Amino acid sequence: MSTENEGAVGPSEAKPPTVPQASDSAPVSASGAQTPDAPPVPATPPAAPPPPGFAPTGPGAAHGHSGGGWGQQPPYGGGGDPWGRPAGPAKKSIGGLIAAVLAAALVAGGVGGGIGFWAAGRDDTASTTVTATGNPEALNRKPTSVSGIAQKALPSVVTIEAQGATGEGGTGTGFIYDKQGHILTNNHVVASAAESGGKLTVTFSNGKKYDAEALGRAEGYDVAVIKLKNASDVSLKPLPLGRSANVQVGDATIAIGAPFGLSGTVTTGIISAKDRPVASSDGGGTSASYMSALQTDASINPGNSGGPLMDAAGNVIGINSAIQSASGGGLGGESQQSGSIGLGFAIPIDQAKRVAQDLIKTGRPVYPQIGVQVGMKDTGDGATIAQTGNNGTDAVTPGGPADKAGLQPGDTITKLDNTVIDSGPTLISEIWQHKPGDRVTLTYKRAGKEHTAQVTLGQRAGDK
Repeated sequence: MSTENEGAVGPSEAKPPTVPQASDSAPVSASGAQTPDAPPVPATPPAAPPPPGFAPTGPGAAHGHSGGGWGQQPPYGGGGDPWGRPAGPAKKSIGGLIAAVLAAALVAGGVGGGIGFWAAGRDDTASTTVTATGNPEALNRKPTSVSGIAQKALPSVVTIEAQGATGEGGTGTGFIYDKQGHILTNNHVVASAAESGGKLTVTFSNGKKYDAEALGRAEGYDVAVIKLKNASDVSLKPLPLGRSANVQVGDATIAIGAPFGLSGTVTTGIISAKDRPVASSDGGGTSASYMSALQTDASINPGNSGGPLMDAAGNVIGINSAIQSASGGGLGGESQQSGSIGLGFAIPIDQAKRVAQDLIKTGRPVYPQIGVQVGMKDTGDGATIAQTGNNGTDAVTPGGPADKAGLQPGDTITKLDNTVIDSGPTLISEIWQHKPGDRVTLTYKRAGKEHTAQVTLGQRAGDK
C-alpha cells in the first residue's frame, strides 16, 4: 500500500475496491496492455510470493487499495551501531487531530510541572535534582550522525498537499531533486490533483508554502516530478543521490516524511531486503505500478509517500512508496488508517532517476518491454505467456523483442538473467529496472524442456 496520508490499500490479492473484479488468471501485457479477462488492478506499498496487504502511503491512498499478494493483479504488461554512536495524502483532519492530541499532552505536562514546583516550594521534604553537564561529544551530533544528516536534509524535504477539483485529496512528501528546483515524489501523491485540475501546495520545513504544478507523471513506475510556481524567493538545495545498486542488506537507513500530517518526521532502520517485487495501484486505483523495491524496517506511515529513504551518509537511495499492513487490508478508505509494522518499500533511486529525467525532458515516461502478454496469477512457477492477447490480439507482438528471440504463447519465463521469475508482476518489475536497448537473458520452459534466449528490450512511451 502506498504511504499517503489518506491511506490506500496495497495489493493483497491486488484488487482495489474501485476496480471491477475479474479472473486473476487473465493475461496482461508486459508492456502494459490488459487482455479481455485481465484481473483487477492491485491495491497499493511495497515478493515471492509477496505478503498480503501492500498499501500506498500518500494522498491517493484514499482511493483505496486491497491487500495481499500477486493473486489478482492489474493490467500491466560489522558489529556496533551503524550510526557510530557510543556503545551502550492522511486526511488533514487526522493530522489535525493528532496535532491537537500532542498539544494537549504538552499543555497537561506544563500544568503538572507548575503544580509540582508550587508544591515543592512548600514542602520541606522535597528532593533536589542534579542538572546534567551536557557533553556534546556524548550526544554524537556530528555531521555524519542521524541528527547531523537530518538537520542538513530537512530543508530539502517538503510536504505536498494535493486537492482534487471536488475537494478530495491528502498529503504526501517530496524532496528537491536537482538544482533547477524539480521536486521528486510518487505519482499517487499528486494524482488526485493532476487528473482533475486540482491544486498542489508545497510546504517547506520553515513553514513557507508555494503552489506547484505536475510536470510529468509515470503511473507504472509511481513516480512524478513537480515544480514550484512563483518561487523566486526560495533557496532550493537538492539532496545528494546515492546508488541503490550498491545498497546491501543490513545497511542503515533514514526516512524523512510527513506521516499522518506530521511534517519533518525522521525515523531510522536498516535495509531488510532488496529486489522485493511489489505491485500497487495509483491514487485513482485505475493503473498498476510495479517496483523491485528496497525493503526497510524504518517506520513509514501514511504521509511518508514520496519522501526520501537515505543511507548512513545522507544520500538518497530510494523513494518511500508503500507499506505492508498487519490487517491484510493495508491502508483502506476513510474508515481505516494502518501504521508501520516494520515493512516499508521504496523505489530504488537508480530507477527513479532515469524516470525523472524522462519526465523532465518530455513529460512522458518510457517503459522497457519484451512484447508479450502474460498471466498475472501468482503460481510460483513463473510468468506464462498467454495464448491470446488483449481483445484477440497476439500475445507475442509480431516483430517484437520476444518474437525475434523465438518465444511463443504458452512459454513460461522462469528467469531474467540471474533473477528467478515466479509471476507476471515479478517479470514486469524486473524488466522495468532496465532501460530500452538493454540485452537480457530469458530462461523459459516449453513442453517441459528448459530453453534460454537473448532479448534486446524494446520500449513503450507514455502510460496510455
